[in-house]
Amino acid sequence: MLEFGTTPDATAPTDLIKDVTDATFMTDVVEASQTTPVIVDFWAPWCGPCKTLGPQLEAAVTAAKGKVRMVKVNVDENQQIAAQLRVQSIPTVYAFHEGQPVDGFQGAVPESQIKEFVNKLAAMSKEDGGLGEALEAAEEMLAAGDHDDAAQTFAAILGEEPENAPAMAGLARAHLAMGQTDEAEQLLSTAPDKIFNAPELEAIRAQIELARQAESAGPLAELQAAVDANPDDHAARFELAQALHAGGDVEQAVDNLLELFRRDRTWNDEAAKTQLFTIFEALPPQDPIALNGRRRLSSMIFA
Repeated sequence: MLEFGTTPDATAPTDLIKDVTDATFMTDVVEASQTTPVIVDFWAPWCGPCKTLGPQLEAAVTAAKGKVRMVKVNVDENQQIAAQLRVQSIPTVYAFHEGQPVDGFQGAVPESQIKEFVNKLAAMSKEDGGLGEALEAAEEMLAAGDHDDAAQTFAAILGEEPENAPAMAGLARAHLAMGQTDEAEQLLSTAPDKIFNAPELEAIRAQIELARQAESAGPLAELQAAVDANPDDHAARFELAQALHAGGDVEQAVDNLLELFRRDRTWNDEAAKTQLFTIFEALPPQDPIALNGRRRLSSMIFA
């Protein structure tokens, strides 16, 4: 583990992490942040928490592979810049982007929060190749349930590349995960023409349609009882499939729609087939339920 005042990891670029002074702050932070976000870590040799936070920041910055840079300011030796930025206690961390402070925190924070802090900044970087890893980081946040942080990262990527379909789809999925269906729908309505019909966005539109259906899904037990009592009650079976999907049982929803299609493919203007396609579009392309369901539907259509 590195200690403050020592040389950064030899595997990192020599200018990735450096000490700065009042005299070099403008060049190494304000000007440098025009293309690459710069983290400014205010520390002092006598500060205990600084000795833990500093190496954690350095490790996260090094892992970002040049998409974020870091400078260290010894407040004992550089009181002018610390005063200008109103640093009242240490450790204090600021993030600069395009010459302006855009984020920051005070005191020791969990290592997971440090990584998220750096990942969000990496999404703002203009360095080549930064967006792919930022997208991956945002997807990991979303999968881990960190919906707000994921949304901020996806939004930052879109700020740099408005026609990035995966980022727009990711931001919409983050809204859906937070129950913000209207926001997700509004976001997709503003998609640039170039990506408006991108597969990623079509998948989210299907998810939004299913989320809308879930809001008015009927009581599962009653619908199941109605279908058990009369297997040819197509309306009840269709509503049962909607309720099953709303409850997270996608496979059973697909099974009931396939059974409805088998019994009467033309019912309600082929509503079963339309609903199946909506579910398939909302699932990942290689999802087993989607693959199996498509095969079964095709065998019925072309039988």
